[in-house]
Amino acid sequence: MGRIAAPYGIKGWVKIQTFSESVDTLADYPEWQIGRAGNWRAVRILNAHLHTKTLVAELEGIADRDAALALKGSEIAVPRETLPPAPENEYYWSDLIGLDVTNAQGVAFGKVTELLESGAHDVLVVSGERERLIPFVGQIVKTVDLAAGTLQVDWETDY
Repeated sequence: MGRIAAPYGIKGWVKIQTFSESVDTLADYPEWQIGRAGNWRAVRILNAHLHTKTLVAELEGIADRDAALALKGSEIAVPRETLPPAPENEYYWSDLIGLDVTNAQGVAFGKVTELLESGAHDVLVVSGERERLIPFVGQIVKTVDLAAGTLQVDWETDY
């Protein structure tokens, strides 16, 4: 859902880089999971609000700039069950990771290993016999079947 970008001020507040469509979405959750390399811990949010175009937050147990600096680069997640259902034809990035990707001719490209935000649109990183970057747009992504674990794209093998 985001990451801690930097300390904010001297009282332990942090600046948050959010990965959601709305910058302040994370402020709706009273508790976050914060971690690196799979080591997560729950942290209660004491206060969070927009400052200019950035979300800033006060976290329980983080009382000074040094403690906030130690969290820089940490990822932020929320429990899946607390997320609202995705609207029709929209997906959480985490749901797309691991899907098998094929083109319309049935050629297997590999699995979605990550997604990138490029500004214009999101990009699927598909790893197989080679890595492919495939735009996640309606003209290219034809079907997403989460139950079957598949994603079909209109993409040629030599792209």
